[in-house]
Amino acid sequence: QHKPLYRLLVSSMLPIVAVPLMLKAAEIRPVHVFLAAFVPAAVAAVYLSLRPRAVYMVDYACFRPSPGLRVPFAAFQEHASTCVDERSLRFMVRLLERSGLGEETCLPDAQHYIPPERDLESSRDEAELVVFSAIDDLLAKTNVSGEDIDILVVNCSLFAPTPSFADMVVSRYKLREDVRSVHLAGMGCSAGLISAMLLPNCLFRIGGAAVLLSTNSRNARFRLARVVRTLTGAKDGAYRCVYQEEDDRGNVGVNLSKDLIVTAGDALRANITAIGPLVLPASEQLLFALSYVARKVVGSSRIRPYIPDFRTAFEHFCIHAGGRAVIDELQRSLRLSDEQVEASRMTLHRFGNTSSSSVWYELAYIEAKGRMRKGDRVWMIGFGSGFKCNSAAWECIRPPAALDGPWASCVHRYPVDVPDVLKH
Repeated sequence: QHKPLYRLLVSSMLPIVAVPLMLKAAEIRPVHVFLAAFVPAAVAAVYLSLRPRAVYMVDYACFRPSPGLRVPFAAFQEHASTCVDERSLRFMVRLLERSGLGEETCLPDAQHYIPPERDLESSRDEAELVVFSAIDDLLAKTNVSGEDIDILVVNCSLFAPTPSFADMVVSRYKLREDVRSVHLAGMGCSAGLISAMLLPNCLFRIGGAAVLLSTNSRNARFRLARVVRTLTGAKDGAYRCVYQEEDDRGNVGVNLSKDLIVTAGDALRANITAIGPLVLPASEQLLFALSYVARKVVGSSRIRPYIPDFRTAFEHFCIHAGGRAVIDELQRSLRLSDEQVEASRMTLHRFGNTSSSSVWYELAYIEAKGRMRKGDRVWMIGFGSGFKCNSAAWECIRPPAALDGPWASCVHRYPVDVPDVLKH
């Protein structure tokens, strides 16, 4: 009895006129014909609905601060002198001089007062300025309205008001009632060499980015190839290396551990181990495998570990501009050239540490320099509290048609010469 059914399944691709003859010959019931046609179709439908969909970046936009928000070193020092003692001020000045930041980084309007305004309304005004400006530019570039958006994700590290940022965006742009919205907090990024509550005040600056993603490749500019997230928070040292707390005077700030660079290096190695097999060519994977086996057989102390050459997998690198030390360490670890970390250093110089949005300013720099080509691959590397190291690999589909974005008015002045004291 199995033979007629088997023959029916094999013959299911025959013309429909042949089916009655086969039914009569094999005396198979019509329900068998229905199942033979329905089951494969159902399996195919389930497979298509469950398989991962490709993700595309339609476009992105970065917040462009006005010149009136600029904070030269002299102005920063003057304002800081009203808030900290002489010893702390000297520390901040030395740090700022070695930070890699330039004279054109910006702080929100509330920080330009003496003393600076720290109330909730000022923080909300800053958030609305950054978020709404970036989204306005993005929607104008893509010709997309709020009603077209299905999912909204907003990320801000420390400021978490009520209603949330996601609610703020829904209200401003009149998103649909069924939009799926998420507000992420406590996932921001930071970097430095020593433990000090004053350190973030020297490095962090105003900034933000908006990105439009889609599962439709139409009008897309990039395709998301891979995403790899590494979390090392199970280790106490990694968990506390970027920690928000109060100092002896009750001031709330972010404490950056002296072991931050070491922790970031460990997270990076774990992330590289995960993303390497997904993006590296076979030759690099083979060399890495041979090195691994040799270290196991001969001894890890006698053979240095092989660091894969990620320059064979990517044309461009967007390293989180968390600080000079972070960029230095990643350049050394990944054996990158000065040009390959240029976008990170110039972003740090022009905009400062804008937290998780810094990689988008770097991508904008690469494109403003005219270096992006169709088919080019981009590796974005970000770090954050917890401690996290996240990677995103993009493939360029369409370079920008015209110079736009945060570098439009100043890219002709870059790259600038970075003194040796800032690099070493």
